[in-house]
Amino acid sequence: MRVPVSQSLDDVIEDLPRRYPGPGGAVCVVKDGVAVVRHAWGFADLERRIPYTPATLAPICSITKQFTCATLLSVAPDPSILDGVIAASLPRLEGERPSTLDLANNQSGLRDYWALTVLAGAMPEGVFTLADANALVRLTSSLHFRPGTAYSYSNGNFRMLAAAIAERSGRDFGELLIDRIAGPAAMNTAVFQADTGAVPGGAMGYEGTMATGWRPGVNRIHWCGDAGLHASLDDMIAWEQFIDRTRDDPDGVYGRLSAPVTYRDGSPASYGLGLSRKTVWGRAMTRHGGAIRGWRLQRLHVASERLSVAVAFNHESDSKGAAMRVLASALGEAEPTTTPVPGSTSFFEGHWLDQDTGLLLEVVRESSGALRTVYGGVADSLAIGHDGVARGSDMALAPDGTMLAITRAADAIRSRAARLSGPAATDVAGTYHSPELEADMEVVDAGGSWFAGFSGPLGDGPLMPLTPAAGDVWRLACHRSLDAPAPGEWTVQVRRDPGGAVRSLSVGCLLARTVVFERR
Repeated sequence: MRVPVSQSLDDVIEDLPRRYPGPGGAVCVVKDGVAVVRHAWGFADLERRIPYTPATLAPICSITKQFTCATLLSVAPDPSILDGVIAASLPRLEGERPSTLDLANNQSGLRDYWALTVLAGAMPEGVFTLADANALVRLTSSLHFRPGTAYSYSNGNFRMLAAAIAERSGRDFGELLIDRIAGPAAMNTAVFQADTGAVPGGAMGYEGTMATGWRPGVNRIHWCGDAGLHASLDDMIAWEQFIDRTRDDPDGVYGRLSAPVTYRDGSPASYGLGLSRKTVWGRAMTRHGGAIRGWRLQRLHVASERLSVAVAFNHESDSKGAAMRVLASALGEAEPTTTPVPGSTSFFEGHWLDQDTGLLLEVVRESSGALRTVYGGVADSLAIGHDGVARGSDMALAPDGTMLAITRAADAIRSRAARLSGPAATDVAGTYHSPELEADMEVVDAGGSWFAGFSGPLGDGPLMPLTPAAGDVWRLACHRSLDAPAPGEWTVQVRRDPGGAVRSLSVGCLLARTVVFERR
């Protein structure tokens, strides 16, 4: 159903299946409490030829996090009353413990447990149980930053919140979420299910592309609080309408979720209570995406315009890009573009090592004159401005003497990187051990082709390609893991003793930094 709003919006909606091809999908636009777009296309199950409709249930994955935090506020209006429960769930952690709000705001400093499953020996199509999750969290003995001082997305934060909520209330977390939040919002078909083996209602998520064809995505994990809610397009419309109805209520749940958040030093944070915050076209926007193998979802809300957009794909296309195209059209705005300023890019080009996060930054010049960066496995395109600063959607780079200043405001990263030079030394083959994860890392030189793999509490994982970057830094490719998307790329930094012998490897990605494996 589409209520005519503008020809531009109608054209964008009609173009979604072609621009983001896949088995099926759905989109809604809610303006002033009215669903002006309610549209689905394609198939929820290709094998059984079941159409995708506005009533099709989808795993909304990490979009669940805002519902987890809403449930938290209903059980504990002062979340600090759960701080003791959170602390008790981290018995091995040394030093300062994160608070309940640190978890809800992704300021805990805890490494993401889905990323850590790779280092703990998980197979990509393996089974991951509730017991596995609890054991992995309890192994934590260190953080990758002091709580409340920075941002790092960590699914484990929200799993811990769900467990603490259940302990505090004495009720099953999923039942409580439906009773306290989804029910009052009239999300009448929403279901909470922690097991990802099958979607309630029978829809399938698909991997692949138009060129390769699609195959059902295999998921065998248990998640709760970080995800677990299944909802239809009609349920998401009901959620947006509930937000609109309660927009002027000082105790309204979404108003509390979307209120400004700061770090402990008082500086503004870009994430809080299960919602990302960003300014687009001069307007404050809250948003969150969701992903699991075979599914990509996104919801956006612009409170000043009383406007929301939600997109669900049962395939792995760019749901965020799709939602932003719809939002731009609904607002009558042009999608942002950046034109590079002519000038030298030579200072930026090369390999750099972030001195704070331990992550590799690679910068290359594109034919357009823009810079392409890969940082912690995440790609971005940057344009150099008249001030000599290279800026992209998520990153800014500026010369700082011989160093490179890195700013990623959304991640609260303001650091300096040193240029790497020379070939990577090849004396790293061998076995290494992480006491924290109780896991081993094996580095293998297979006739000049390098690989690394992990064995630990979750089993013996696959070997993954290991390639030299520069200096004593290597890349470890990881494009398939239990969670989706996978970490993508790990930075492996070689640490040596005073005599130059390899002492340890520091392994990290954006979500799980500086995990140390000592040479056996």
